Amino acid sequence: MINKFLIFFTLIFVFIVTALGQAPSKFEKDDSAIKNPALNILPLSEVKEGMRGVARTVFRGNVPEEFNVEILGIVPGSVGPKQDMIVGKISGGGADRTFVFAGMSGSPVYINGKLVGSISYSFPFSKEAICGITPIEQMIQIFEQKPVTAQKSPRSFSFAELASTDWQPNFPRGARVSSSVLAGAGSYSAMNSLVGQSFQPIATPISFNGFSQETLNYFAPQLSNYGLLPVSAIGGAAKIAPMKKFDDKTLLGGTSVSMELARGDYSMAASGTVTFRDGEKIYAFGHPFLGLGVSSLAMSESHVVTVIPNINNSFKLAVPDAMVGTMTQDRNTGVFGNLGKSPNMVPVKLTVTTSRNTQEVYNYEVAKDDFLTPLLMNITIFNSLTATERALGETMVEVKGEVKIKGQEPLKIERRFAGMQAAQMASGSIAAPINVLLRGGFEGTEITNIDLDITSIDDTKTANLERISLNKGEVKPGETFEASAFVRTNTGQVFVQRIPITVPADTPAGTLLISIGDGNSLQRVSQTNQFVPKTLAELIKTINEVKKNDRLYVQAFRITNGAIIGAKELPNLPPSVLATLNNDRTAGGFTPTVITALIEKEIPPAEFIITGQQVLPIEVIK
Repeated sequence: MINKFLIFFTLIFVFIVTALGQAPSKFEKDDSAIKNPALNILPLSEVKEGMRGVARTVFRGNVPEEFNVEILGIVPGSVGPKQDMIVGKISGGGADRTFVFAGMSGSPVYINGKLVGSISYSFPFSKEAICGITPIEQMIQIFEQKPVTAQKSPRSFSFAELASTDWQPNFPRGARVSSSVLAGAGSYSAMNSLVGQSFQPIATPISFNGFSQETLNYFAPQLSNYGLLPVSAIGGAAKIAPMKKFDDKTLLGGTSVSMELARGDYSMAASGTVTFRDGEKIYAFGHPFLGLGVSSLAMSESHVVTVIPNINNSFKLAVPDAMVGTMTQDRNTGVFGNLGKSPNMVPVKLTVTTSRNTQEVYNYEVAKDDFLTPLLMNITIFNSLTATERALGETMVEVKGEVKIKGQEPLKIERRFAGMQAAQMASGSIAAPINVLLRGGFEGTEITNIDLDITSIDDTKTANLERISLNKGEVKPGETFEASAFVRTNTGQVFVQRIPITVPADTPAGTLLISIGDGNSLQRVSQTNQFVPKTLAELIKTINEVKKNDRLYVQAFRITNGAIIGAKELPNLPPSVLATLNNDRTAGGFTPTVITALIEKEIPPAEFIITGQQVLPIEVIK
């Protein structure tokens, strides 16, 4: 009887093993599309509801894993005109644990061994793993068109913009707002009512190495509103190393890829997935990164530490490895790169002298881009200050340095700030002029390197200009008189700054108004509020001449007829010239003025940052 049972169970076991050996694999193993995707593409016209296939992405390490995809249908024009979306549902493998996650963008989908497209969109808060797939035909089509470099024209700038410390990034046109909480609409956004009701591009995780949590908290709202998910990464910053030579195994479909925004002592890298490789061409993401258009970002291999499952938005924790090429385009259907091509990066040397009289030197590179360069400088400088100094209390920050431009005089930076927001103002004061420089519209604007020295004092030294006095009531042309500025410090002490002023020899008789004040105060009442630079050199010169916020200036005004043309003030114009400028057959091109500055003098900075403005008259006599 026992032998009969043994024979019965043996037959059952053999039957099960045989059946499993003949059953189809859970995942399709036809990898011909991975080896030669250009010849194995499934056209959108042949994609039908109910088709089943597999997708590839990295869940851990650097080897892609497969999971199942079921085609639910096609939504025409979902992404844009003539840009359709395939709707699918993923399951199996690591997808059962993570659903659609940030960093999955670009994961290739295969049906019967042919490449269909890339997983690029998702429904936030969806209870099922529903995804949007960008057809591969649309990715190839847009990148096969030769990019046209936009022709820029010089634009108008305000002096308030040049001197700004409250700089905010102007995200590129086309940058999108994702609807998840971590990468979501703002608290008061009108889009909040649509959260979870429309497909959104899968958020792009950006790993930050070398950054404090305070920095991430401060900049996270700006970044997350545009579909970027800040992630504090594990491991050291990406070293500045030569480009690695690529081979036939570099960045194949389904592998993890990073676009490096900064590398060196600071590292910021946006992570996604390669959709496919065609020779030296890399197609990835399946949706725009930032909509930069033509770009030049370091493209690197990367490995995934893990995928963090999250009720709201699971995300990939990836670390960039060796640089292998450059991301050259960032458009509506994905990003495109070239293996073996070197990116354009801006070398930065940042020396920070702390309040403890220690010195930290940071060497890193940031992306060379009209939009990204000032943003990255803003983030790294803020972090350098907050990571080495106290987070609470008043401090004083001094910034000195140069932004070197190819073939031009350097952009000089010299500012001081005090108070609770000193770190924010210092970082903004560097980002603002760089932003103006890059958006000036002049061809050939190329920043070669940035060298900055920042000193932090664990105290605040501020003062207010209480009153001024003159040692004379009347003065002759060519004569020198003395003005006294009475300044009260934040500790209550009063000190006097004596300023000699010489009246120009050709000054006609009449009343002069002597104004003494800090740079910001005098700039606000200046007749020259806006200008359109004619050349890059003029723009740089004007930025360098912007009045500084931390010191006093002396100006002598009088009521005359003059004009402002561009950034130049032309005082005491003869009536014939004014009549020519202001005739009945022309309009615009100049701004008439009735107050003309005859004297302007910058006073060397004092120990304290002085604010305020006072005005007194003096008579010029013959």
